[in-house]
Amino acid sequence: MRAVAVSAPHRAPVLAELPKPVPGQGELRVRVEYAALNPGDWQAADAVGNGPETVPLPLVVGVDFAGRVDMIGPGDNRFRVGDRVVGRVCEPGPGRGAYAEYVAVHEDSPVTLVPRRLSLRSAAALPTAGTAAAQLLDASGARNGDSLLIIGAAGGVGTFLTQLAAARGMRVVAAVRGNARLGMTALGAALTVDTSAGPETLGPAVRGAHPDGVDVLVDLVAADPTEFGVHVSLVRDGGTALSTRGAASAAGPAAEGPRVVRTDFRLAPGRDSLERLAAAVADGALRVLVDAELPLEKAPDALDRNRAGGARGKTLFAP
Repeated sequence: MRAVAVSAPHRAPVLAELPKPVPGQGELRVRVEYAALNPGDWQAADAVGNGPETVPLPLVVGVDFAGRVDMIGPGDNRFRVGDRVVGRVCEPGPGRGAYAEYVAVHEDSPVTLVPRRLSLRSAAALPTAGTAAAQLLDASGARNGDSLLIIGAAGGVGTFLTQLAAARGMRVVAAVRGNARLGMTALGAALTVDTSAGPETLGPAVRGAHPDGVDVLVDLVAADPTEFGVHVSLVRDGGTALSTRGAASAAGPAAEGPRVVRTDFRLAPGRDSLERLAAAVADGALRVLVDAELPLEKAPDALDRNRAGGARGKTLFAP
């Protein structure tokens, strides 16, 4: 099968020919129709050989997939050949990952049937970005009427989070770059701030709308604690700030500023949240924004572009 994989430490992912995965006890094999790009994909590829952990090689990149079951492994299984499924690879083994023509996962992993009203194309965008958005909103403790500042709102997680927060009655401030601001109002943002001219544009815009600071910050961009601290300064005393890049646990210059609960968010993939998200999209309550749909051979270049930032919506690969 064709797959995008890292074959050795410190090597870039490339398109390769690998054996099809054979489903083991309690597993199913899926013929992948769409795989979705997430920042964690290039981060995992870059980490091969750069840390103390031994990574099984070849490492097939990617975790999010949607497709049709084409083989069932030994033992009982809640799926059948031909089922349309969407899921996330949580325990990748050698040659197992989503950027491939086939992927094998255990039936107990975050994988579920795709509703008939939902396309596999849209479903593939949900496992990581959609689940992260839903869990971020829950972790924030935000309520109806609260204000929420999202840094990087135009990306996959941000577009889902904007919609989910607006549906909960929150006033969303979406920080984006360039023409990514177009369409954020339709997703539910009460205010969109274009930060492409520089980070100094964010503070006055946020303070103009929320003089005492916002109730909640979700920072999907800043890995540097100093940059995160600047964003935290826009949160009111007693508010909450979440980082998806690990910046909350490091002290920054703004640590002496507002008394804000700072938390590093960690995704906990689960089947239940994925089922709820799929149902919401199928019912028209949640939109999936696809920035690009590319053939599998374009995945290495797309990973490089995503590493540089500026994603809008989701990038999908069709093997």
